[in-house]
Amino acid sequence: MVEASLDGSPLWQGQSARERAVDLFAQLRIWDTEHNSGVLIYVLLADRAVEIVADRGIHACCGSEAWSRICAEMQRQFGDRRFAEGSVAGARSVGELLMQHFPRGFAGANELPDRPVLL
Repeated sequence: MVEASLDGSPLWQGQSARERAVDLFAQLRIWDTEHNSGVLIYVLLADRAVEIVADRGIHACCGSEAWSRICAEMQRQFGDRRFAEGSVAGARSVGELLMQHFPRGFAGANELPDRPVLL
């Protein structure tokens, strides 16, 4: 999920990038997978903020440190104006964690779309 800047309701509510990511995670029902393995990578371009919201199934396998490490690397690359590289590296890292803990045969078909969403 990529959002250029907070405007409208999120801005008026004073939402942080993290709160906005959690809100979108719920709105998009990313939590609604068989093994609770949904992950949202949220990028707020205006602030170069990256947040990862992971459902309880995958979070229990990886923990906060893994998500923080991926966010930090993405933000570092964004700070160097390497947006494409940072985005691809972050998505790849999340994908590797998912494959490690939920291999293809484990969960069957992919339950959520993988394509980036621009707001």
